[in-house]
Amino acid sequence: MKVDTRVLAGTAILGTLVVVFDYSLKFSGLKIPFPWLPFLKFDLTGIPIVLSLLFFGMVPSVVTSAVAVLAILARSGNVTGACMKGLAEFSTVLGMAVGLKLASRSKLEKPLAFAFGITSRCIIMFFVNMLLFSSLISFLMVVTVFNVIAGSVSILGGFLIYEAMKKRFPSNVKG
Repeated sequence: MKVDTRVLAGTAILGTLVVVFDYSLKFSGLKIPFPWLPFLKFDLTGIPIVLSLLFFGMVPSVVTSAVAVLAILARSGNVTGACMKGLAEFSTVLGMAVGLKLASRSKLEKPLAFAFGITSRCIIMFFVNMLLFSSLISFLMVVTVFNVIAGSVSILGGFLIYEAMKKRFPSNVKG
C-alpha cells in the first residue's frame, strides 16, 4: 500500500497533538470531570482524531485513535481506560465516516456526520460498558449523556478547525 507523504506527515502531526493534549491537560489538571460520574473527564484529544478523518480519511483516524490508546496507556498504565477512550473516539469517527459517505457533497454532509458520529459512539460505548461492567441501565444512561457531550466537543471542534483551514488554505484541504 502506497502512502502519500502529506498524509503520513499530517497523521504524525495529529497523532502528536493527541499526545500533547492528553498529557498537558492531565498534568495541568485541566481535564473537566463529568459532574455525575467524576471519573469520566472531558478533554480535547478527540479533536485531532476527527481532524485526521476530515483531512486524510478513515485509516489515519484509526492510527490517531491508536496513538491515543498508547499515550494514555503509557501515562497511566490503565489498560481499560486507555482502550475505552480509544474505542470511544474510534467509534465517533467510524460513524462520521458513514455519515459523510452517505451524504457526500450534499448540504446534509455535516449534520449526518454529526448524527452518525454521536449515535455510533453512544451505541458502541453503551454495549461495551454493559458487557464489561454489567452496569445498571441508569448508569449506562448517564455514560451515554457523557458520550453525547464528549463526542459533540470532538466533532464540533474538528469541523470548526477543518472549515477554518479550508477557507485559509483551499488548495491544501480536500472537500
